[in-house]
Order: sequence, then structure tokens, then C-alpha cells
Amino acid sequence: MKKKSIFLIAATATLYFNNAYAQETPQDSAKVSSIDQIVITGNSGPKKKIESSIAISTFSAKEIQKQNPISAAALLQRVPGFAVETSGGEVGNNLFARGIPSAGAYEFVQVQEDGLPVFEDGALQFANADNFFRVDNTVNRLEALRGGSGSIYANNSPGGLINFITREGTNDFRGTAKLETSTYGLMRTDLNLGGALVKDKLFFNVGGFYRTDDGIRKTGFKANNGGQVRMNLKYVFDKGYAKIYYKRLDDRNTFFLPIPLIQNGNDLKGFPGFNPNYGTYSYRAISQLNIPQAGGGFFTRNLEDGIHPKVDALGAEFKYDLGNNISVLNKMRYTDINMNYTGIFPAGGPKTAADFAKSKGIAGSNYQYSLVSNGAIVNPGNVQELGFWAIDKKMNNFVNDLQFNYKFDKGNVTAGFYKSNWKSQQYWNWSNILTTATDRPELLNLVDSSLSPNDTGYSKTYNGVTAMTFLQRNTQTQGSLNDLYVNVDYNVTDALSLNGGIRYSHDYYKGNFANTTTSNLNNSGLTTDGTHSFATTIADDNMSVLGNKFTYWNYNIDKVSFTLAANYKINRENAVYARFSNGFRSPNEEAYYNYFSNPNPDKPLKSVSTNQLEVGYKYYSRTFDIAVIPFYSTLKNLSFTDIFSDGRSENIFANTQNYGVELEGYARLFNNIVEIAFNGTIQNPRYKNLEAGSLLEGNTVRRMPKVYFNIAPAVNITKSWRAYVSMNYYGKRFQDELNVQTLPSFSEFGAGMSYQVGKIRFAVDGTNIFNTIGITEGDPRAGSPTGDGIIMARPIMGAAARASITLDF
Repeated sequence: MKKKSIFLIAATATLYFNNAYAQETPQDSAKVSSIDQIVITGNSGPKKKIESSIAISTFSAKEIQKQNPISAAALLQRVPGFAVETSGGEVGNNLFARGIPSAGAYEFVQVQEDGLPVFEDGALQFANADNFFRVDNTVNRLEALRGGSGSIYANNSPGGLINFITREGTNDFRGTAKLETSTYGLMRTDLNLGGALVKDKLFFNVGGFYRTDDGIRKTGFKANNGGQVRMNLKYVFDKGYAKIYYKRLDDRNTFFLPIPLIQNGNDLKGFPGFNPNYGTYSYRAISQLNIPQAGGGFFTRNLEDGIHPKVDALGAEFKYDLGNNISVLNKMRYTDINMNYTGIFPAGGPKTAADFAKSKGIAGSNYQYSLVSNGAIVNPGNVQELGFWAIDKKMNNFVNDLQFNYKFDKGNVTAGFYKSNWKSQQYWNWSNILTTATDRPELLNLVDSSLSPNDTGYSKTYNGVTAMTFLQRNTQTQGSLNDLYVNVDYNVTDALSLNGGIRYSHDYYKGNFANTTTSNLNNSGLTTDGTHSFATTIADDNMSVLGNKFTYWNYNIDKVSFTLAANYKINRENAVYARFSNGFRSPNEEAYYNYFSNPNPDKPLKSVSTNQLEVGYKYYSRTFDIAVIPFYSTLKNLSFTDIFSDGRSENIFANTQNYGVELEGYARLFNNIVEIAFNGTIQNPRYKNLEAGSLLEGNTVRRMPKVYFNIAPAVNITKSWRAYVSMNYYGKRFQDELNVQTLPSFSEFGAGMSYQVGKIRFAVDGTNIFNTIGITEGDPRAGSPTGDGIIMARPIMGAAARASITLDF
């Protein structure tokens, strides 16, 4: 691994020096000063960052270009208060805001494009918000709000708002074109064009990307393949504007899940036969599934399709000045999503060949393994049972946000009505397969050699499948949100401003799910190999069959969220603020399914309520940016809904509290020769009154680091030549509520260089350049972990380098 790291660093330097020539020209290396930055997210209108009483981080298109994040999650790592797990690949990652625990996804924040949600609920089962969003050159700006007024301007977002603001055309025709390659077979093209069709009146912007690569972890197939296109048209008139836009996303991404490692306290090393930095169970040799169904027909799936969303989003925005200091703004969007989701989920950890055979009822050494590919008898050291999970989701969302704004001498009032209808129809079909516990796994068959091939239960597999369609679900969830909100800004003096907001949510949720039974193929007339009936194998003994009866449910919410804040601007560069906010998160999709499939009147379904108090100090100048924000939060009725590998769902509740402080800084030193960006979080999230018992009282919230930070110094060696390094530190965590399994702290380093030749920018970016083994989670689908020894965990990606050429015109 060390040799590979040295090679990648050398390759990075070689790629750079091969392109580092031509005259020096400025490349806009200095960050735009925050003292003049305007923010719109979480505010009733555009407001200077220093005058806004919220915790918000901003990134311009130029800053995003310099970071060149490999995914949206990698970019969000630069936001204090957000603990982000990036080990899933380009999509399907998890974000935890201010120590709020969850099963994953983006459960307590809302991801938005231009102020409206990418999808109303960013934490539906297997539908993380980042599945439906990609960062490319059509993004003009990112604004990331933590806590604060998030619950006033959006639903289910007490943790914050993440708003990607897209580019619009101007009178000047401008464009950006980018080509990128890498050490892992990446070929990517980005293009963005914008300008005026009618000067001062009609503007356009169109752009997108297409990308294909083999994946940093070696899958044996194209791990990522696809792209998106985004376009908008804006007409400006005397009293306002009208804009329409469209986005099409069609992308395939491999989702990476836990692999075996060996842990000894804080030390991690690879499991024999498995590379922790580049290995994966998601491999070409086990990618095809084709099994008969108890209800007739066959179920076929291809792992190479991975997470494959097809997203169409059509929206419009209209603003008009009604006169008398009153304006109206209306935003609407319709989103249609058709997603196939296929992933390999470990069903526990590796077992010796003998132990696994014993678990299947084979006595002593009367077991025989063979390769499915050619029938050769083998004697594997360890074997692995894996879940081959297939989920199909059809989703749609219509959202409309209508707001009126009234400006007066001392401030303004915004009143709005938010309407959102969404639907998620999903079908699950899960099976288990048996493979070697190695990189590049191979499918295995297992038989009891003490029996004859005609005997009942002779085989424990069917073409490598140990449990055929052991779980099926056919469910539908719908939401109808009807929310009223009011926000008031009042300037007591030129220095002191007050803010207050309230939101009333009158929301309806309903759905249904098909009841299931179990069956097998023993009397189906089908054979396992053209000769033997399915009575000779146990792989089909517990097949799930969808019934023709449905269970219907509904759940209504009437909740009020509110916030109060004050901001005092000491002078042009210094400000302090304080804010209290109360918000909530409605039960998530799996919580509805759990409760209504097994109703328990003693444990009623409840929404999660939050209280947050934060104070902050902000200093913005031409040389330094500093934000220090202590915060305190409490949560009640926090539910956990992890899905275990056997199809069961966790369903427990907890209360938590968290003390913390967010730090964010930026320094421009020695006439902008040196730049240093820093963000960090120190917190102490604890369980309170966990229903499972007092043994958990005061335990650290699972998967939450107490300390995490990112520091990225850069040197502008000349006006054209820039180099940077970055360090991302993720503190020690616990995988479980019992705090049994430790997830050790780790530091991930990156480095890169860029060179500007006129309007052409050459860049090389390296990630995890020292090949650190850093795990972001254990295996939440395995139930209670056991601690040291052989563990299942999800490590970050191994060392990789990317090289790009960008042309601005």
C-alpha cells in the first residue's frame, strides 16, 4: 500500500509538471471576501452574511472548482456541524447535522436546488437525497445552513438546509468546458454555456456532464456511468422576472458496503485475501441474479446497474412587484423519479467453511463446496453470505412555494403558503448468496456429502443462492404537506436587528403495503439442474410471496415550529448573534411501515421534536473570516429504523442532548500568497432516557464523532501556479448505542496543484494520498456488534488521483 501511495504522489507531480508551462496570468486564487457576501437561504430575502442571524457556510463556483469534490458528500465535509460519511461512493452517503443520529441518509436536513427540495423527503428508504443530485459546472453557489431558521423555510429540516443555487445567463456570453481523467479509468466531460438571447431581457443557461469510470474499488465493471443536463430560461421585465428550467439525470453508481477487516483496539488491518482500500464484494463474477419465483416467473437482476435513478424535474419561478412595497414570489417544481437500486449487503461477517456448513445443518466434515462458474470442487478458508438486494422505486413530487413580502422602514415581513404532494411506490426483492470471503469473490455451491443428490435437503444452495427471495415488499407512501409560515425582520437600530419566524404544518401521510406469505418450489415442477426437484435444496424453503390483501394506514401531523433571534453588528467587520429554534421531523418511511405492520399502542408513533439554542461570533474582513458558534440541542422521540440483513427492522426510541461549538475560518496571508481554510466541530452528543434501559443513559450517540475538522492550506506560488494540501480528521465514534464497537479516529490527506495558462486551467487532485484505512461505519444491518477481532465495516476509498483541463470562455 505504501508503494502505491508513493506511485500516486509521483504520478500527481508528473502530470503537473508536464503541463506547467507558458506565461503567468492571474487565476483568481483569493477567496471572495465574506464581508460583502449576500445569502438567501434561511432568510426572507437577500441579506449580508454578517447581518444574518444564522449559521451558514457559502461556497462559490470558483471555490467548488478549486476543491474539485469527488461527490456532493465530499463537498459538504467542508461545512462545520455536518458529520459526513463518504465511503458509499459517489452517492448514497450519510450526513448527520449537529450530532443528530439517524439510520443514515439526509434525514434531518433538506437538500434543495434553487430553494426547493430535490425531493420532499431526503431519507426515504434507499433514496438518499444525493442519489438525485450531482455537483457539476451548472452549480453557481452552495449555501449550507445549520439549525436556525431551517424549520421555518422547509419541512423536516431542523438540522439545516443545503441549497445548491444554479447558474443563470447574463448579458455576456460565457462558458466553461472541462475534461477529466484519473488513475481509476475516469473519463468525464463537463460543459456549461450561458448568455443573453435578448440583451437585458431574455437569458439562458444550459450545461451538464457525462462520466464513466471503473471505480476506486475494483468491481470488474463500470462502477459509475451516466450524467445529467440542466437548462433554464429567464425573462426579466420592469417589475420582476419569470424563469423556467428543466433537469434530466440518468446515472448509474455502484454503492459500496461493509467489508471484513481485523480490528485490535484502534488498529485496523485488512482481512486475509481482502484489500481494505480497493476491495469490495460488489464484483462482476457475482453480478447476475436469475431465480424462479414461488408465484411464477423469474426474477432477474444485474448488479452492474447499481443505483440507477432517472430523474426529470421541470420547474418555474415568478417574481412580481405589486407596488406599495409588496412583492410576490412563487416557485414550483414537478419531479419524476424512476430508480432501480441493486446492491450487495453483507449478511453478517465471514465464517470458516466448517462453521458455515454447520449453520446449515451439515454435521462434521460432511460438506463440499464447489464453484458455480465451472463446478470445480474447492476448499475455501472462509466464506461469506451476502444479501443481493433489489429495490425499485417510482417517485414523484409536486411542490409550490408562494410567498408575499412587505418591506417597511425598519424591516420586512414575509408570509407564505407551502404545498407539497409526493408519492413513493416501491418493490423489494431480496435474496442471499454464498461467495468466497475475498476480493473478486466467486459464487459457491454447498452440499451435504453424506446425502445423495436425490435426497431432500442435499443442497444448501441454488446456483450460489442460499435464500431465494426471502423478502418481498410492495409498499406505497404518500405525503400531502400544507404549511403556512411567517418571518419578520426588524431593525431596532442600524446595529441591532431582530428576527422571528413561525411555521404551521398541517401534513397528511398515508400508504399501503401488501401482506405476504411464505412458500417454496418443491411442488412447482421446476428442477434445480434439469434433473433434481427443488425438494433437494433448502434455498427455496422460505420464499416470500406477495398476497392480494393490503394493509392501509394514515397518519396526520399538526405541528408548529418557531424561531427567535437577534443580531448585533458591532462594526463593519464584527457581529454577534443568538437564536433559539424549535422544529420537528415527521416519522420516516420505515417507521410508518414498522408501526402499522406491528401496531403497539404502548409505543405510539411520534414525530421527533427538537430545541436548539445557538450563539455566534462572526468576523469578516479582507484578510480573515472567523465564525465561532456554540450550540445546544435536545431531541425527543428520536426513532431508529435500521433494516437488518434478515429483513427485520429496528424500532426503538431515544432522547438525546448535545453541547457543541462550530468553528469556521479563512485566512489570506502575505498578500494572498498563503490561504488557509478551516472548519471544525467539537460536540458531546449523549443519549437521554433511552427506552431500552438505564444502561444506555449517558452513552455517546452512535456514529457521532466528538471532534472532526478539515484544514486546507494553499500556496499561490505565482499568479498562475497554486498548490494545496488538505487534512480531514474524523474522531473516534461508536457503532452502537451500547458503545461496544469502537470506530477509531482517522485522518485523510489530499493534495493537488493547478496551473493557469490564459483561460485554460490544468489541475491534478489526489485523495487519500497515504492510503489511510478509515472506517465511517461498522455494519448497522448486523444488529449488536461484538467489538474487536473480525469486524464488518465500511472504509473510505483508497488513494486516487484525477487530472483535469478546464477552459473558461
